[in-house]
Amino acid sequence: MAAERFATVYASPLQRAYRTAQLAGFANPVVEPLLREWDYGEYEGITTIQVHEKRPGWSLWHDGCPGGESIGQVRNRAERFLELALPGGEGPVIAFSHGHFLRVLALVFLDLPDGAGERLSLETASVSVLREGERGRLLQLWNDIGHLPGQPA
Repeated sequence: MAAERFATVYASPLQRAYRTAQLAGFANPVVEPLLREWDYGEYEGITTIQVHEKRPGWSLWHDGCPGGESIGQVRNRAERFLELALPGGEGPVIAFSHGHFLRVLALVFLDLPDGAGERLSLETASVSVLREGERGRLLQLWNDIGHLPGQPA
């Protein structure tokens, strides 16, 4: 990844995303708090199965998390990040963040409804590309692990 040229390399302040940026060859990414993971509030550290035991039918994408962020709050952070990262026009940017936040970022970039996020699978350390096309914003690549070092292309 470090062989690619990016105008800016951003990373969440959380260690796992920041360290992933470093492992990808970017020694000093710009720490951007807007890229932190969704605040799960009372559901932090428990699984979806455990939440469903207490709240059958619960959906992160529709119900949010008690004591944490709503989808609207996460969308707002994603919008603010795009405002920060995109207007420069100095070239592509890369962001190292977290699964749920990146799914919301894609929704905002593509102008998709909240619930669509639950249909976007995203693996750890995968590569996704969002870009401006001739006719608008595009999802060029999603959840690709084939571009990672040591993985078949």
